[in-house]
Amino acid sequence: MSDQTPEFIYRLASAAECRQARERGAVPKRDIDVKDGYFHLSTRDQALETARLHFAGVDDLVALEIPVAAIADKLKFELAPKRGEAFPHYYGELQAAHVVRAIPLMRDGDAFSFGGGK
Repeated sequence: MSDQTPEFIYRLASAAECRQARERGAVPKRDIDVKDGYFHLSTRDQALETARLHFAGVDDLVALEIPVAAIADKLKFELAPKRGEAFPHYYGELQAAHVVRAIPLMRDGDAFSFGGGK
């Protein structure tokens, strides 16, 4: 990742998590988010590798696109030692209203790619 803050960051989510976000108005936390005290997010450059490493069996994965400006007050880029990169971590409640679009991630074997946005 460059030293420049990206315009958007991404929350990887299943179709069920997307529905839950729309119904409840908030993006659901996973166990790891609760344990670590923040939402785990990715930049666009990090998202596909994150999908490959952590969502290999998910066929309905989407990348929820969130403008950094909408959540900048509680967003920190912090080193993830296992990956050796700074990842965006959000220390707040992620609202469905923060999400500007859901981009389908297409799976091809072990790899993912960005599909068309909606």
